[in-house]
Amino acid sequence: MRFRLSEEQRALRAGVRQVLARRFGREALRAAVDAPGRLDRGLWRALGEAGFFALRLPEADGGVGLGLPEAVLVFEEAGRALLPGPLVATHLAAGAVPGAATGETVVAGVDGELVEWLDAADVVCGDTSGAVPLRSLDPLTPVHRVPRPGRLVPEAVLLTAAEQLGTAARVCELAVEHARAREQFGQPIGAFQAVKHLCADLLVRAETARAAVYAASVTADPADIAAARLLADEAAVRGARDCLQVHGGMGFTWEAEVHLHLKRAWVRALRGGGGAESEELLAARLAA
Repeated sequence: MRFRLSEEQRALRAGVRQVLARRFGREALRAAVDAPGRLDRGLWRALGEAGFFALRLPEADGGVGLGLPEAVLVFEEAGRALLPGPLVATHLAAGAVPGAATGETVVAGVDGELVEWLDAADVVCGDTSGAVPLRSLDPLTPVHRVPRPGRLVPEAVLLTAAEQLGTAARVCELAVEHARAREQFGQPIGAFQAVKHLCADLLVRAETARAAVYAASVTADPADIAAARLLADEAAVRGARDCLQVHGGMGFTWEAEVHLHLKRAWVRALRGGGGAESEELLAARLAA
């Protein structure tokens, strides 16, 4: 199986990164943190105009006509940028819910026992009767718990893994940047063996998860998706924790980006049964 991206896929990834940097840069991120629970409808429509939600719709239906591998690349960039909102649910609803493809309609969905952005959604897929608001670890992701778990969709699991991969890649970048710039005892802290090992582990976990996520986007096999999800969760959560350790005390400050990645990775890791469903699927496949 080839993992080298095509010229068109690299251009897509670069284009999405540019759009997100322009529409959801550092200032917009801070504004979102300071206004928890409020979804920027202008940003949502801009995502729709850029084809974020209609990416896999056929061109005959007004979509972009691309596939799951391209969707994974786009959601990886969304995870890297900490883009807030029910991205996966709205993407999956494009073509089925009017306005979802263009970003005019915000769609939330029950994922396992949780539903994100329930109060901000125009349409909710799944039974949310009796939903109870929870205090979210992530200030950018309001969540509710529902008494009746929703059906897990393999594509949703994979796109969540792609978002986790984006976080894993970003925290690796942040750790390396800080290790090169921060000095102690007259030299960059990246010169110390302990910090080198942390950064090396960050890279290994991120690239291992990347191979698994990209492969699952090609095969679309439920077992491959489950394995990718588990590897991506580990890469994101452990990666963000190690990045926080490289940053030291400043990583915990409200102005830093690192702790936001850790909190988002924790919340994402709770989707779809918190990884337990993926573990059970893999166990059943191995037993068979």
